[in-house]
Amino acid sequence: MHGVIVTLVVLATAIAFGAMWRLWHKSQVKKIRKTAIQDFEQDRSGLAALFLQAAGATGKPRGLTWKNCELSGEPLFATDRVTGELYALVTATISFEAIAGGDMEDVEAVSNLRCATAIFVYRDQHWTSDGRAVFNLEPAQSLERFQESLSPFV
Repeated sequence: MHGVIVTLVVLATAIAFGAMWRLWHKSQVKKIRKTAIQDFEQDRSGLAALFLQAAGATGKPRGLTWKNCELSGEPLFATDRVTGELYALVTATISFEAIAGGDMEDVEAVSNLRCATAIFVYRDQHWTSDGRAVFNLEPAQSLERFQESLSPFV
């Protein structure tokens, strides 16, 4: 009988500890995400430059260089369904220029501004981007397109 009581006490303690840890962890994640959202708003111009540099390094689209990127509107935040990472999807107006001597040099449409959703991810307590852009879609449309992997953050 004494062994059963000890087992029940240990089990109850473990369950209580687990519940407390989950509450603490949830509050920590909430604080980190709140900070991340504030950081995004405070460093928009730096993030636009970071995005432009990362996108330019991809070598896509072929024959063009990334000239400028302006972020506008409210970002749409989402979380990765598997990793829990926080993403920001924001409207971007992007301009390109042709690489001198390349096959795009004589194409008039090169100078047209392009609308896209720029994608950022919050990793290791700072925003970063791999230069991924979803052209011709607004952030809400991009989120819908990636609904299997991203869920809206509320």
